[in-house]
Amino acid sequence: MKSLKLHPLIFFFLFFGCEDIIECIFNKRPEIPNKSFEVGYVNNYYYQEFTSEIKNEPQDNNYDYFYEIYGNLPGGLEMYANYRTLSIEGIPLTSGAFTFSVYLYVDAPEYYDEDSGSYEDSLCSKSTSKEFSIIVN
Repeated sequence: MKSLKLHPLIFFFLFFGCEDIIECIFNKRPEIPNKSFEVGYVNNYYYQEFTSEIKNEPQDNNYDYFYEIYGNLPGGLEMYANYRTLSIEGIPLTSGAFTFSVYLYVDAPEYYDEDSGSYEDSLCSKSTSKEFSIIVN
């Protein structure tokens, strides 16, 4: 007698529906770019920035972006968020190696789904984080 085996994708469709899997095939999610921050120098103006995006989303300007930093920024430097762009700037006051994590949270625009009669967004994930370092001499 043959046993019936379910392929993992069929299992997923049965329990979660195809809507979630279709959205995640495209893997639309927030993404912080890989960035190496330049070396800074005590008492010299420092400025670095990067721009985040929604992976696989040509309309990523339609999302709201929110940044938080956890860890140690060098004294004298501050984070500024301007929509999709995060900048770190100021005048470093102490030397050393400083490690911190940047967390990005996004709010997706909601789209009205006529079939379900509700508003939905199309992201697989609404947040991400990445660790960075700044060296100040």
